[in-house]
Amino acid sequence: MTRRLRRGGEGMRDDHAGWLATNCIIPQWEAPPGVHALFTTRGGGFSQGVYASLNLGLHVGDDPAVVHRNRGVLRRCLPAEPRWLEQVHGNRVLDADLDEAAFVEAPPPADGVLSRRAGVVCGVMTADCLPVLLCDDAGTVVAAVHAGWRGLAEGVLETAVVAMAVEPRGIRAVLGPAIGPTAFEVGGEVRDRFIDADPAAAEAFVASRNDAKWMADLFALARRRLECAGVERVFGGQWCTHADPSRFFSYRRDGATGRMAALVWLEAKATRSGY
Repeated sequence: MTRRLRRGGEGMRDDHAGWLATNCIIPQWEAPPGVHALFTTRGGGFSQGVYASLNLGLHVGDDPAVVHRNRGVLRRCLPAEPRWLEQVHGNRVLDADLDEAAFVEAPPPADGVLSRRAGVVCGVMTADCLPVLLCDDAGTVVAAVHAGWRGLAEGVLETAVVAMAVEPRGIRAVLGPAIGPTAFEVGGEVRDRFIDADPAAAEAFVASRNDAKWMADLFALARRRLECAGVERVFGGQWCTHADPSRFFSYRRDGATGRMAALVWLEAKATRSGY
């Protein structure tokens, strides 16, 4: 489920709110006041061709000037430039408050970022891999995680939950757009890796029509990992990037393509009005 955007704090212009409501997914995940989250789609930008239109990735072959223009459109709707990462399909999660210097020169290699400071925007990019956003019930810490199958197998979600340093039962998560279970075909070695760690993960795999291949459900794998980590409330998981080319980028579907963003941040208490 999604909902339209209301005013997200002091200074949010109506045209910015309208752009967000038209081109982004605002998840309904019962987050506490002052926690803001969104998933961009491919709409609302300036890129052309296979990158049309809101490509946010500088590493995919698009014109850098246009990508910066796209990022500028998004930035006007945010309290700060997102803390972008060089995503490496691992399990490293950075604390943006403690590792602030790591973001100065270039995006640091990691697959998750968290913050306890108001106005720090945590973000990851995807085009089939699963973006996961997390927050605690008190609205004191947020995190964004890039969770492809490798990252899930490496334990990136569990690492993020531990790094948040709150009771896991007090954490909620929302799963953003990712390749769905009818489109994500993997080899038997991928299935074996998950089942070796957790036999119950077998429920996330269905035999493919192709010999020795399996259809993998990233959403189910993420839910299982979060459940085992103590996170009981998990929302989202209904958006398939591969199945909706008009709305989402998909690397598995298109090869050369753009990147979308999943963003979460805390609003300063003095300006909280929520959305």
